[in-house]
Amino acid sequence: MKINFDKNTGLIPAIIQDATTKNVLMLGYMNQESFDKTIETNKVTFYSRSKQRLWTKGEESGNFLHLIDIKNDCDDDSLLVTVNPQGPTCHKGTDTCWAEENTQEFGFLSTLENTIQNRIENPDEASYVASLYKRGINKMAQKVGEEAVEVVIEAKDSNDELFLDESADLLFHYLILLQAKGFKLNDIVEVLKSRKK
Repeated sequence: MKINFDKNTGLIPAIIQDATTKNVLMLGYMNQESFDKTIETNKVTFYSRSKQRLWTKGEESGNFLHLIDIKNDCDDDSLLVTVNPQGPTCHKGTDTCWAEENTQEFGFLSTLENTIQNRIENPDEASYVASLYKRGINKMAQKVGEEAVEVVIEAKDSNDELFLDESADLLFHYLILLQAKGFKLNDIVEVLKSRKK
């Protein structure tokens, strides 16, 4: 890997990203020595501008950043470092240096989950989610079963549009049932990850 440490007086920015969630955790600076130590130990090490020395993240707190991969950018003067964090990243005790939770996001599906949660917690007569939730767990589970059967039926036909429509209905109703049971997509992801061989 060719890295241009000479461009900025020997220091280059290192963006730290969680390998699983893809969230940015922090920004630090590396010189050649800290980069080499990171590779050697598999624990992210920076050059601390305030301490004027090498600093392995977690050396005092135990909240190490375990190295997964390092990529340099198109100009060879900044790094993207993917890690598995051990505990909170920020010295203030938060997951990230921007005080954000380091949770897995699923784009639109996470937005939909939040909308469903809002409709359940703040019911409105016009809300389909609120009315289904009010009818209880048995009705929600029945709807998931009905939608699953419709997906199977459409899978055997050749109408892709109907298959996708029914698949969307199944996923939507499953997300409602999941929340009614007190879970979210992240819980399902953890189960699937635990099955990885």
